[in-house]
Amino acid sequence: MTGAASGPLFRDPVHDGAADPVAVWNRQAGEWWLVYTNRRVTAPGPGVAWVHGTDLGVAASGDGGRTWTYRGTLDLPDPEWGRNTFWAPEIIWHDGQYHMYVSWIRGVPDDWTGRAEIRHYSSPDLVVWTYHGALDLDSDRVIDACVLPLPGGGFRMWFKDETHGSVTCAADSPDLYRWRPTGPAVAHRPHEGPNVFELGGTHWMIVDEWRGQGVLRSDDLERWEYQGLILDAPGSRPDDGGFGYHADVVVQGETAYVFYFTHPDRTPDTDDADHAHRRSSLQVAALRVTAGRLTCDRDEPVELGLAPEA
Repeated sequence: MTGAASGPLFRDPVHDGAADPVAVWNRQAGEWWLVYTNRRVTAPGPGVAWVHGTDLGVAASGDGGRTWTYRGTLDLPDPEWGRNTFWAPEIIWHDGQYHMYVSWIRGVPDDWTGRAEIRHYSSPDLVVWTYHGALDLDSDRVIDACVLPLPGGGFRMWFKDETHGSVTCAADSPDLYRWRPTGPAVAHRPHEGPNVFELGGTHWMIVDEWRGQGVLRSDDLERWEYQGLILDAPGSRPDDGGFGYHADVVVQGETAYVFYFTHPDRTPDTDDADHAHRRSSLQVAALRVTAGRLTCDRDEPVELGLAPEA
């Protein structure tokens, strides 16, 4: 089944702060899920407490991604007591299990300081999760994992390291449990939210530069060539104004679909505490390779009909 996806694609009906989505095929339920950072837009408190203290939200789609229903939040086991913060999940399917790498911050900070870890969970069904520990990535401020199988075997993770200039670093693993940091991978300017995928016979990375998504191309997953920005100019669909932030990509055939979030009401005049400044919506757009470059027209109607994944 196909049909044009709605704009916005999804708004969280409880907190109105859906961000940092990952799209994953739920094999057991036979539906697509968006698992996302669930910012608490209406929460009182000083500073940026509203972006902390979050559980991961879940929206589900049974029609290939055209429409989405809020299902609640994930109940992730946490070995530390109290109200802690979960952000920016990455979820992949391997050998009969879902593996999640999620950013974790102790407590509910009201500023951007403090320790940040990437923690590993696994699940047979995306509902019941087992905790495997925090990754040792040679830094005490790491967030925004992206994981990809390597052509020669094993896996690579890209992530933001805030202690090394807020650039993308990498780590390799033979089995998704043991990780060896390999250092900076992309350092052209500060950014976050790396996402790596293959389209048109080439590997691509998009990164959130807070002015749109930076695009990089690689033939070997080692050397990355910067190609400019996408999602940097406002779109015309409802809630698609402003930049496209922290995104995930699903590839199907010769087209990829980028799921991103916007702050559609944010202007230079909105106050940090205003609902208009904080609220966010999830959107989707099509990506294609044209003459060796990754292109995106965010105003193009997206005939979304995501197929099940094996």
